[in-house]
Amino acid sequence: QVQLVESGGGLVQAGGSLRLSCVASARTFTSYAMGWFRQAPGKDRELVAGVHWTGDRPYYVDSVKGRFTISKENGENTVSLQLQMNGLKLEDTAVYYCAALRWFGSNGVPPSAADYWGQGTQVTVSS
Repeated sequence: QVQLVESGGGLVQAGGSLRLSCVASARTFTSYAMGWFRQAPGKDRELVAGVHWTGDRPYYVDSVKGRFTISKENGENTVSLQLQMNGLKLEDTAVYYCAALRWFGSNGVPPSAADYWGQGTQVTVSS
């Protein structure tokens, strides 16, 4: 069974840090690009950060550049995707989703590019 399981969300003060993790439990994900999307109340889901299947050539939305770092590790039967978030701001508050992407580009991709989704994890930044 294909699964993306996320962890690491929570409540943090502005300026703080969180690290999100996603474990994909199928060997097929080693050949997928992967990314982190987020969706705030009343807003569209957007790609925050993405990476090619090799784990290189990352993409970041402008609002998180210099603060967030995405990393992907391919194991024999699992894939680990991390999102290190530093200098968190109130506007980073959202539900964050891990996704496996069937296509990926240097300018980012829409949610329709995802074949698989994690269950989502809440990130709340307080003042």
